[in-house]
Amino acid sequence: MDNARKNIWYQKSIMIDCSIEDINKSLNNLGEHYEELMTVYPGMTTVELIEHDRDYVTIKTNEGLMKRTNISVTILKDKTLVEFDEEYITSKLTTNSHFVEIFKDKNNNTELNLEISNLTAPGFLGFFLRNFGSKNIGNGFLDSYRKILEKS
Repeated sequence: MDNARKNIWYQKSIMIDCSIEDINKSLNNLGEHYEELMTVYPGMTTVELIEHDRDYVTIKTNEGLMKRTNISVTILKDKTLVEFDEEYITSKLTTNSHFVEIFKDKNNNTELNLEISNLTAPGFLGFFLRNFGSKNIGNGFLDSYRKILEKS
């Protein structure tokens, strides 16, 4: 991935009450995985999977069109690494960023480290997103992961 880790915009780790095997099972179908993740993301009222393959996902939401490309999933014994580029096109703003999600086995729980880097968001709205939006957006993804992976 060319965009990897050049300018970190958000980074945080949380513990999730599920096994690394649950994570890997969820990642077997990237379209379903990301559609479910976005369905529980704060502010989403409609989420529709448009198309997907092993290295890309396109999802239409009430806010716009999300394209996750160059998706790479690396599964190791006690760790799973997911990396991708995201373009999110709304009526007023287009953003581009790079995501790294590292899931680590921690005694039948999983530590998730989320890193969002290389955010570009032009214009007036982009200025506010770049300077004030990282916590809300990043924490929204972490909370969504908890919701979809900790279900019984």
